[in-house]
Amino acid sequence: MKRAIGTLGVAVLVGAGCGGEPKEGAGEGASGGTKSGNPLTAPVDYLGAVGQAQRQAAQVVDLSNLQHAIRTFEAGEGRRPGRLEELVEEGYLPRLPAAPAGQRFQYDPRTGSVGLVAQGGTP
Repeated sequence: MKRAIGTLGVAVLVGAGCGGEPKEGAGEGASGGTKSGNPLTAPVDYLGAVGQAQRQAAQVVDLSNLQHAIRTFEAGEGRRPGRLEELVEEGYLPRLPAAPAGQRFQYDPRTGSVGLVAQGGTP
């Protein structure tokens, strides 16, 4: 009888630790977003994070290359390019990088700044 009560007590204690509110910070990734935390989906979650990081890195590199080409054009030509296509026409870039899906490059020839905006964003 004591053994049955002891086993029941352990089961109650173990069950008390299950469920309830998650601990603060549990299940949050480095970016603050929630992750499933499920070991079965961990490889897929990891690959998704790696893919997202690669896309963000490519965007940073593309913007950096455009900014460098604009500065080089300005130094060589004595003026800023009137449009990004001029960087290719004058040989400062082999081709313009492709903007990510749903976005486009926005260039301001007055300031020489370039950035990414949503496809429907105003120039």
